Amino acid sequence: MWGDRDSKLINLVNFVFPDRPPAPVNVSVMHLRADSATVSWEVPEGDIIIGFSISQQRMDGKMQRFIREVNTTSRSCVLWDLEEETDYIIQVQSIGLYGESQASKRVHFRTLKKTDRFPSNSLDKSRHLQTGEMIIIVVVLLMWAAVIALFCRQYDIIKDNDSSNSKEKVKPSSERSTPEHHSGGLLRSKVGHL
Repeated sequence: MWGDRDSKLINLVNFVFPDRPPAPVNVSVMHLRADSATVSWEVPEGDIIIGFSISQQRMDGKMQRFIREVNTTSRSCVLWDLEEETDYIIQVQSIGLYGESQASKRVHFRTLKKTDRFPSNSLDKSRHLQTGEMIIIVVVLLMWAAVIALFCRQYDIIKDNDSSNSKEKVKPSSERSTPEHHSGGLLRSKVGHL
């Protein structure tokens, strides 16, 4: 009886608001922790989506939260302040230019205990990543030190060459310090003489 009534109501809503976006699909929960979780979803192509709305409810019914965000193209949201070892149900709606979509299918998840740890494999990968980053940093620093050392060495060689060349040069004695013109004459200023 209720199922038939619900489908008639959905058909009526679709008739009255034909430009509403379709409901999000492939709703999933990832990065599950004791006090947070990340919800992600997909939206069918071709519709203009300007935001989302998430309904989050504890299974025991003690708490319900609505999250609504507009002017975003994000397809994920982090849920904060969750209680450890608690069952939750979420549903996601797309917000379009002409209203909200129907709610997605319900997704159930349970938060972890605070003492629960990630599998050791994921920790090992992050340690390798950190070690790899440190190796890259050390190599870059060593390369910069080598470049600076080469620059200083070349600067000393140039400085030594300049000082030895200046001792060997003999400056021709000249009574005038005015530079000579290519035709052999002296350069003169264009200031008129009285």
